[in-house]
Amino acid sequence: MSFFTPLLRGALLFAAATAGFDAAAPEAIADEQAIRVDIDYARVVKLPQGAQTLVIGNPLIADVTMLKNSQLMVITGKSFGTTNLIVLDRTGEQVGESIVTVVPAEDKVIVQRGPHRESLSCNPKCAKAVDLADDVQYMNTVIDAVRQHDSAATSTRR
Repeated sequence: MSFFTPLLRGALLFAAATAGFDAAAPEAIADEQAIRVDIDYARVVKLPQGAQTLVIGNPLIADVTMLKNSQLMVITGKSFGTTNLIVLDRTGEQVGESIVTVVPAEDKVIVQRGPHRESLSCNPKCAKAVDLADDVQYMNTVIDAVRQHDSAATSTRR
């Protein structure tokens, strides 16, 4: 099933191709293309006309939220993998479907120490980061450090 009429699809594909000139422009959704989202990132995507309900195949891979009073949704990458997204209109009729693929963030560097894996976010300097495939002890250490940092930041605001 197609999201758009051929004329509208062409206009949206042209808009998507030129969206690089306006970083704030939402990506136009097209059923011929997968929607790629980096893990732990969100992406704004345009919905087809009449969209009322969003169904994500595997909510462990991605989360989807429709923005009120607009034809936009936000897709957030939660874990690696591929799932589908189904869009329904008010009557329950399917008006679109797309594939959502969640991939590692491009700024991640992986350090493998024997069986132990650690992730770093390098943008441009490297700092510890958490990734689903990291060593559990490393991950817990990084999460504890983030919690301490957050706690210190919120206690100074009071």
